[in-house]
Amino acid sequence: MNKLGSTIIAIAIALLIFFSTIFVVDQKSHAIVFALGEVKSVISEPGLHFKLPPPFQNVLFLDKRILTIESSEADRFITAEKKNILVDTYVKWHIIEPKLYYVSFGGDEGRARDRMSQIVKAALNDEITKRSVRDVISGERDKVMQAIQKKVTEEAKQIGVEIVDVRLKRVDYVEQINNSVYDRMKSERSRVANELRSTGFADSEKIRADADKQRIVILAEAYREAEKNRGIGDAEASQIYAQAFGQNPEFYKFYRSLEAYRSSFKTKNDMLIVDPNSEFFKYFKAPGVSGSGVGKSK
Repeated sequence: MNKLGSTIIAIAIALLIFFSTIFVVDQKSHAIVFALGEVKSVISEPGLHFKLPPPFQNVLFLDKRILTIESSEADRFITAEKKNILVDTYVKWHIIEPKLYYVSFGGDEGRARDRMSQIVKAALNDEITKRSVRDVISGERDKVMQAIQKKVTEEAKQIGVEIVDVRLKRVDYVEQINNSVYDRMKSERSRVANELRSTGFADSEKIRADADKQRIVILAEAYREAEKNRGIGDAEASQIYAQAFGQNPEFYKFYRSLEAYRSSFKTKNDMLIVDPNSEFFKYFKAPGVSGSGVGKSK
């Protein structure tokens, strides 16, 4: 091998060694630098960094982004009422202490996910066993999630992980108790409907009674006012009659007698047994009494 070839080989080896000492940490990664199998340093800031060439030093990159753990299937839990429910969850997490995380799982993300799933399941079991089905589904759902996140966060810190969020995606009944739950819900809704119907009927009766009372009062007041007006009218009529007939009393007597005749003999079948010489037939006998101004007999 000539001198030029040896030089090229030497330069190539030098470049390989040089590039093996350079590594880049981006904004989405942590870098752990190992020296002969031991953790020497942890780099989380992005940029260009240097290390000794292998095998003296090696670099392991860990994802620093927020990751998600979603359960592949719903887990079964028992409530305080001894009823089975199915709970589906998801967890948002990220690495905050790369060294502790590596020591705990050797950098294996699968083991980390399994461990956090176990932590979440244990926290769920602790909280759900203390509550009823209704509380877990709706009544205290937010409290359940807060309590679970608090417990999970405390345990996750021990493995170098921070829990960002824990959510219950779905809470459902086990198939065996669905029918009984639906029947109970139906009975409850029927009871509420009957209560509302009874309340509505009572209110309608109250409104109807009040309306009847007001109608009676209004009719009574109207009748009283009508009778009052009728009395005033009758008094005025009597006064007018008195004034009119006072000008000719004999004509007034004649007119009243005609009214009496008309009332007594309304039809051809009417019969009246009276003494012919009675005062009633005065104007039949002498319709033209002198000075009466009514008329004279012929």
